[in-house]
Amino acid sequence: MEEPTVQLSDEDLMDNFPAVDDERIQLEDLEFEVERPPEGLEDDSGGNSSEKKESASAEKMRKTTTKDKVQAFHLRKSLNLLDKIHEEKDVFIQKAKGELRICRQRMDLLAKQQESLAAEIATEKAANNMAAIGRLQAASRRLQTELENEKDLQSKITAMLKDSENAMWHIEIQKGQFEDVRKHHEEEAKARQRSLEVHSAQQLQKEKEAMEKSERNRLLRARKSLHTQKELGLRHQKLVEDAQRNHKIAVKFLKASLGRVREKEQKEEVESRKHMQRRMDAVLALKNNITASRETLKKFQAWGQSRAEQAEQKALTEKEVILAQGGDAFKYLFHQRRHQELEAQKRAFEEEQKLRKQEIVSKILKEEAEEEQRKRRQHPPPKPRDRWTLRDKTWKYISDFCEGKTVLASTHQQDSDLILHPKPMSVLKAISSESVQVDLGSISTEDEVLAEPDIPGLWSKESYQSHQVPKEDMDRKPVGGSKMEKDILARTMEQLRRGVVQKQVVSGREFKGRPFNSKPEVIHFKDFDIGKVYKKKITLINATYTINYCKLVGVEENLKDFIHIDFDPPGPMSAGMSCEVLVTFKPMINKDLEGNVSFLAQTGGFSVPLKCSTKKCSLSLDKELIEFGSYVVGETTSRIITLTNAGGLGTKFKFLLDSEFYEMDESQPGVKISSLFTCEDKSLYEKIMNSLSEQQLEINESPPVDLLSQKESEKQLDETEVTTAAVSAMTVIPSEEQAEITLGEVTEGEIGPFSSIKVPITFTPVIPGEVHTKFKVMFKNPQSPTLYFRAIGIGIDVPVWVPKATVDLKICMYDRLYQDSITVHTRSKAALRLKFEVCKELRGHIELLPETGYIQAQSTYSVQLKFLPRQSLPEDAKKYFDPASRVLEAPMTIRVADQIKPVRFTVQAIVTTSDLEITPSEINFGYCTIYEAIRTEIRLSNLSLLPQEFGFVGLPKYVDIQPNDGFGTILPLETLRLDLIFQPIKAKEYKFELVCKSEINRCFKVSCQAVGVHPPLELSHYQIKFSATSLYDTSVSTLYVINSHMSMNKLTHSLPRIGSEEATPVGPTSFEFLLPPNSPITISPCVGTVLPGKRCLVQVAFQPVLPQEVIFEEAAQILNKETETKTVREKETVQRKELWKQSLSVVRVHNRERPTRVSTPQAAELPRPAISTSSTEFQAAQASLSKAFQGKFDRFVIPCVVASGDIKDRKTTEPLNFSPHNTLYLELWCPAVAPFIVVTSHKGKTVFNFGDIAVGHRSIKKITLQNICNEDLTLEYSVLNPNGPFVRLNPFNKLCSGESQTLVLSFSPHENILAQETLDIITKRGTLSLTLLGMGVASMITCSIDGNILNMGYVLARESVSTNFKLQNESSLPIKFWVRLESLSKKKAEACQQLPKFLTSHEQRTEIVGTQNYNGQSVFSIVPVEGLMFPGKAQEFTVTFSPDHESLYFSDLLQVVLFEKKVSHQILLKGAAREHMMFVEGGDPLDVPVESLAVITAFDPEHKEEAEEIKPILVTLNYVQFDTDTTTSPATRELQVGCIRTTQPSPRKTVEFSLDGVSWLQHKGFSIEPSRGSVERGQTKTINISWVPPADFDPDHPLMVSTLLQLRGDVKETYKVIFVAHVVTEL
Repeated sequence: MEEPTVQLSDEDLMDNFPAVDDERIQLEDLEFEVERPPEGLEDDSGGNSSEKKESASAEKMRKTTTKDKVQAFHLRKSLNLLDKIHEEKDVFIQKAKGELRICRQRMDLLAKQQESLAAEIATEKAANNMAAIGRLQAASRRLQTELENEKDLQSKITAMLKDSENAMWHIEIQKGQFEDVRKHHEEEAKARQRSLEVHSAQQLQKEKEAMEKSERNRLLRARKSLHTQKELGLRHQKLVEDAQRNHKIAVKFLKASLGRVREKEQKEEVESRKHMQRRMDAVLALKNNITASRETLKKFQAWGQSRAEQAEQKALTEKEVILAQGGDAFKYLFHQRRHQELEAQKRAFEEEQKLRKQEIVSKILKEEAEEEQRKRRQHPPPKPRDRWTLRDKTWKYISDFCEGKTVLASTHQQDSDLILHPKPMSVLKAISSESVQVDLGSISTEDEVLAEPDIPGLWSKESYQSHQVPKEDMDRKPVGGSKMEKDILARTMEQLRRGVVQKQVVSGREFKGRPFNSKPEVIHFKDFDIGKVYKKKITLINATYTINYCKLVGVEENLKDFIHIDFDPPGPMSAGMSCEVLVTFKPMINKDLEGNVSFLAQTGGFSVPLKCSTKKCSLSLDKELIEFGSYVVGETTSRIITLTNAGGLGTKFKFLLDSEFYEMDESQPGVKISSLFTCEDKSLYEKIMNSLSEQQLEINESPPVDLLSQKESEKQLDETEVTTAAVSAMTVIPSEEQAEITLGEVTEGEIGPFSSIKVPITFTPVIPGEVHTKFKVMFKNPQSPTLYFRAIGIGIDVPVWVPKATVDLKICMYDRLYQDSITVHTRSKAALRLKFEVCKELRGHIELLPETGYIQAQSTYSVQLKFLPRQSLPEDAKKYFDPASRVLEAPMTIRVADQIKPVRFTVQAIVTTSDLEITPSEINFGYCTIYEAIRTEIRLSNLSLLPQEFGFVGLPKYVDIQPNDGFGTILPLETLRLDLIFQPIKAKEYKFELVCKSEINRCFKVSCQAVGVHPPLELSHYQIKFSATSLYDTSVSTLYVINSHMSMNKLTHSLPRIGSEEATPVGPTSFEFLLPPNSPITISPCVGTVLPGKRCLVQVAFQPVLPQEVIFEEAAQILNKETETKTVREKETVQRKELWKQSLSVVRVHNRERPTRVSTPQAAELPRPAISTSSTEFQAAQASLSKAFQGKFDRFVIPCVVASGDIKDRKTTEPLNFSPHNTLYLELWCPAVAPFIVVTSHKGKTVFNFGDIAVGHRSIKKITLQNICNEDLTLEYSVLNPNGPFVRLNPFNKLCSGESQTLVLSFSPHENILAQETLDIITKRGTLSLTLLGMGVASMITCSIDGNILNMGYVLARESVSTNFKLQNESSLPIKFWVRLESLSKKKAEACQQLPKFLTSHEQRTEIVGTQNYNGQSVFSIVPVEGLMFPGKAQEFTVTFSPDHESLYFSDLLQVVLFEKKVSHQILLKGAAREHMMFVEGGDPLDVPVESLAVITAFDPEHKEEAEEIKPILVTLNYVQFDTDTTTSPATRELQVGCIRTTQPSPRKTVEFSLDGVSWLQHKGFSIEPSRGSVERGQTKTINISWVPPADFDPDHPLMVSTLLQLRGDVKETYKVIFVAHVVTEL
């Protein structure tokens, strides 16, 4: 409660606040500036004092300095702090006052308690109670102590409260001092707020105005754009319509053109084929004719030879006869030969005359035809519809001529009759006549002459040209007129009617309604026959108010051919007057007709309905329900039902039960062919066309007699089929049950028109009760529906009866008692004596009690039935018991006094046994370890027909029966399979019995025996349930093999043993898991040894895979489909080629069919290639099968055999002694499911080979993954080698159900290596493993240049020299290369902006690009600049050096770039150029490699010698002297003098050089060899310079001498060689 007094001065308050940054001050300053209202926004109408104050305060705020703002901020903070301290002090004072109040209350309470104690002490003293006095005095002392403590506390609280009040007063004083400042700040804040509100209002007003303006602009733009769009839309619509119209016309023209072209091509093709076929036929016919002619010629030659021989023989005979008679034989023969020649000449003349007559006749006929055709063209004859055409007359003439009649002229009516009803014989004879050649195209109308365009649509409205249609075509119109003519006629008639029809107004009333009434109202022609004529009169009565007129309009279109109206208009008819109309009906078709006869009156039109109905059957029954009433059983009665036909057509009928089935022949007999042409709406020509087209002119080859015989045979065949069908249709399926209500004798027959038939129905009750029977009447006429009626009767029994004729005891068991009560009823009015009898065979099993009794009048009597079936029931009651169905039907008899007929009833029961059968009855479990349980199956069969409850009771602890622990209910004749589980608890031999009890307390036993085994090893888990594992995924589980056998003390624990045998010794024990073959299980380690007290970790892995055989089969199917597809494509290609060849030549058809037929078996017999596991087909088949995998569950039991000893101690060929009884078993549950994520790209492969990729390059593969499960999956990825070549570019973490996403992988090899990694995509459902393969191939290229420097040497300026080098591709990949020069790179411009290199020292110079040509072209050029180097091949490059001026520092850098980014080789190109053919190189550099930008002055050739320049050459020699006593080698240098090879003509072929002052140089210690000489073109010569310091040489002063070197070639050049020699002690 104590709190120090806080008194703060103004300085302390200012110091306690944190300093404010300048940035914040500036921001507040800016804020004040923004909040300042502009002067222009002041209200002109204002001027009050508040606005002046605001403007003054705003001006004051603008003049506030930064220091004032800081002070104001500190003041605000001080005020806030004071307020906070004031609140805290106030709270503290209130709390202290409350505690002080509580303290005073406690003091008052203690004082009161002291007073009460003092009174009690006084009382006790008076009573002399020392014990109470001591206790009260102690309490008084305690109260005194508490009172003193409270007083101390009160003083402290009072002091604290006083200090707090003092502090509060100080704070109040300080707040009073800052009150003015607070008010000032509040006013400033209000002023600032007002200025902000004014500014915001102004901004809001401006924004509203801007918004209104923008809205107006927007509306204006929208209106303008809408107008523009409307114009554009109209324009576009017009363009579209024009385009569509033009397109339609163009399409029409194009279709017509293409159609004509196709028709022409088809016609030409058909004609060509026909022509070719005719030619082929002609060739074949010619060949056959030639063969036949040859044979005939041979025959004629032989015949001629034989005739010549006969004639010679005859002539010789005649000659001999004449000579024998004495005549002149030569004269006779001459006359005979002369006569034969004359006969031959006569026959030839006659033939010639005949041919000439034929030619003349043909010419005359041809001229007449041409003349007739010309006349027809000039004057085409009209073709009236009611006259015969030329073809009709021709057919008439042919038919009459064939019948042998004379063509006579007849009237038009006879001709029309012949046309409508031609005689079939004449037409058939005309058709069959060989002289008539029928042309199918000639039956159509003659050629029409119409002025039509070549292409329909060309004559549009704009370019239409009128043409004259011939009169013949104008007369050729459809029957009834065209549609347009009908419309015009209808409109005209309507206008005429409007003009004729008038309103009838009489006495101010207008007549409305039907003007004439008809009697009868409907004209109905019933039951008409075809060919007859029917007439009816109707009376029309004027129903209007006054005179009216009536006019016949006509009948409807469909009645004009059959209805004729005779009506004589009566003229004006008064109201109520009538007139008659005669209607004549001549039916020609057997069809119902309906229509109206229309009339026209002065007040409007009206019509009379007209109906024409054919003969029909109208069948009905007089009743639908027949009630017989009540009759005693055995009596017979009958009722009559009448079937009436009110129609004009008779039919056959059949009465039968509703449940019976009967087939009536509903098919109509076939129409007999009385004439070849029987059709209603087709003309003669169409029938002839159809007949000819169907028979394909084969009818011309058969005579008329054959045709008639064929028709007669067909007619007989049809009649036979109709008769057979009618006989077979009368088959009736008889009813198997005998009904109490039956039909009489007349059940079927034929009912005529307008007649009726009566059929009796008989009722004979057999069983008491109500009988319902339903009958039906069927008719042969298909239009007559089946009629139904019902019959009801009631049968009454004798007075005594049993309500239940059969007493069903259901299913009963042997040796068990069943009872039931039987009730007997009587309707008699007197008491009767009853006697109950049981057949003697069942008297030992059934009993009726009592045996005799009396039943009172109109009452009931109960009898007790007891049924106790014995086991001998099947033998005792063989007559009433069925052993197969176990059904007992026992007849019981009730004999009634004075009643002959006894009352019988039947006791029915199914008797069954109560046995339960257990198989097998004896069970041997064999050897079983204590760590496992053996399950065997027993079958419990219920031989009874009733369900029974059962239960195995008294089971030992080591035996369990499932399900339901061996208790349950077994259904009738059911066999339950129960699992008997035996698990031994220790090693011993077991023998026991299992007892099964039924619900009737019957016992059934099973004997069991087993041997318990305690193995030396045990497993930590004997059952492993793997989670659902996807195909080709792996699930791993671990277990331990434990050896707990450490002691042979049988008192502490049970020893491992087999049954009652000896215990297993202590020691290392080995185990081995025996895996089944081709199982997806892997156990590691599979074999091992466990020491006593130790355990061995074993890992079990489950990896489901698809069988190889199934994958190979699917791959074979895929391969076969691809092969078939390829074969089909090849066939289609061959067929296209054949069709193309066929279009070129039709003759090649037969030759082209042979290779096609031969190629088909070859394609089918193609050998199927072998399928490997790495083939594409195998991987595609594996992916498709994995995706379609439906899931699989396997259960494996893995035996683990155990043997004593260590596997390390055994020999290689010696097996361990495994005991079959010490075997442990590991059960594995292995559910396999389809992969939840599949690869949909790359044919579903999970192995991705990137192939050979160059080092430093990257290859990308996109893999599409799809989630095929029903839930979203979160993906995790295994970590790839961070330093490896494989990288995931876009890993995604979620894959929704059914979604597909693309995973991008890249392969970037860094070295020449074969890379392989596995990427695992991990989900909660499984793992998808992707195998990544790739080969990194290093782009190894070797260059033929050593040192990567190519020196082109010296070249004359403005000449060029070339050299070659090669690059060899040593890698296995084709490499694409680019060659570039540094002088042509983009970085050259940047390098030119840097500091010149000659300003730096020689060691710091790193320039690569040296002097370049003045003409802007590159000094060095190379070909080729790009290309492709194949593996193992070499590429040759040509480098050309072409300087255009003299310089010694031409250089450039040649870079060989591979795959656009890797620099394989960098070759430094160097070269020098001289104006003359000589050069000197060597010595120390005296100039810079960068040329000066100054202009070089060109000297005249005349002053060239005067301007000859002596060029310096500096040669520095360093003589190394390590020790003065030892001799060292001299310092040596070399100079090269060369002659440049050139193609230019030059007077000198060599260059001569000489050095001056050689002897003086030798005196200085220099030795120069050679001092003079000559150099051939293209050669160089070396000048060797050596120096040894002379004896008087001072090492501190270097030696410097010079001499002149002169070169003579095409010009003379002089060089001043300066030798500088040094002596150094070390390098």
